[in-house]
Amino acid sequence: MVRVTVPATTANIGPGFDCLGIALSLYNEIEAEEIEKGLLIEVEGRDKEEIETNEGNLIYQSMLKTFDRIGWHPKGLRIKQYNRIPVSRGLGSSAACIVGGIMVANKLKNSPLSKEEMLRLAVEIEGHPDNVTPALFGGVVVSCQDQGETNYVRFPVHEALKFIVAIPEVQLSTKASRGALPEFVPFKDAVLNVGKSSLLVAALMSGELEKISCSLKDRLHQPYRISLIDSLKNIFQEAEKQEINQLFLSGAGPSIVYLTWNQEKEEKEKIFYRIIEGMPEEWNIVTLKGDNEGVK
Repeated sequence: MVRVTVPATTANIGPGFDCLGIALSLYNEIEAEEIEKGLLIEVEGRDKEEIETNEGNLIYQSMLKTFDRIGWHPKGLRIKQYNRIPVSRGLGSSAACIVGGIMVANKLKNSPLSKEEMLRLAVEIEGHPDNVTPALFGGVVVSCQDQGETNYVRFPVHEALKFIVAIPEVQLSTKASRGALPEFVPFKDAVLNVGKSSLLVAALMSGELEKISCSLKDRLHQPYRISLIDSLKNIFQEAEKQEINQLFLSGAGPSIVYLTWNQEKEEKEKIFYRIIEGMPEEWNIVTLKGDNEGVK
């Protein structure tokens, strides 16, 4: 039997649209073993009623593609998924299933694929690298896909960073979030994002964390996506009034991350909690750290 642990991820991080991702300390676990015949899938944990337990299961589908790649197929499979990453909330649940499925399938056949080969397969399945890359390698990852190749730079998450994640009991599909984006944006908005995302990566890499506050502003995706749910727009507007600047939509949303790093900001954290508590939906707030190991 093989057991795999894979982290949640947050992507975009404000201006880093489709190119910046961070692994977080929230984990799904997958167990798998070869059996004589058939397919048995068991799911426990959060949102288990929304996860397929048949051949449509994303972990199983990712395992099949891995078996195809390595040229070996088991006689049958038993898979157990313990789910902690919420589904369709912008925290990389799909990427965790894909990366976890690839890893567990690879381990069942004594690891013929390297991590670079697993990344190539994960990007093929997911379609983009911003979540699967940190899920696989951990840390902060800047990635770019060009002509079928994924180039990336990975560095560790600073130990002082704290990710306060507000998760609503409302789902928002990536397809719906993509559909809200415009075909074109003003040139000045694109220029602003280049500058902000560059500054953000430099701050995260250098440890000059005070620069994060002025580098999270985005004009490519957040203004369009937060309009899909009234509470999202209200949260961002109220946070701006309260001078809470380290706020960003996690992935395609609807989860929101408040990024902080020292005790001096505790009062702002309390204000953030009060803003979330004032929204009509039920929200869960969890405090996470960065994960620097990735799937294991």
